[in-house]
Amino acid sequence: MDEIPEPELVGQYSRTLAALDDNDLSMLAAWHASMEVGQPLANREFLVRVFPTLGENRREAMKIAAGFRGDDAFDAGVAEEQALQAVLPHLSRESAELIVQEALELYCWDRLGSEN
Repeated sequence: MDEIPEPELVGQYSRTLAALDDNDLSMLAAWHASMEVGQPLANREFLVRVFPTLGENRREAMKIAAGFRGDDAFDAGVAEEQALQAVLPHLSRESAELIVQEALELYCWDRLGSEN
């Protein structure tokens, strides 16, 4: 989310919301309520309209909405490779390297065992 240029945020948010179901929209509206943007409605039009009023919290709203979308994709059986193909082209080299580093650490943690 941090890689999305400011002028593209509203459009990306709108596209992300288009993929959410009513339950996800309700949960996102509840988060909007915590930002005190008025009485939120669990519909795409309202959430997109108030998005600019979130100020510094816009990227957090994007992360939440994208997380719901990611959960839905996982539940639908979207393969990891498909997800990576959709995301990686939009990341900076530095962000991609951080993801690789974290993935390697998680892989090693899992394979070597842990106290959990």
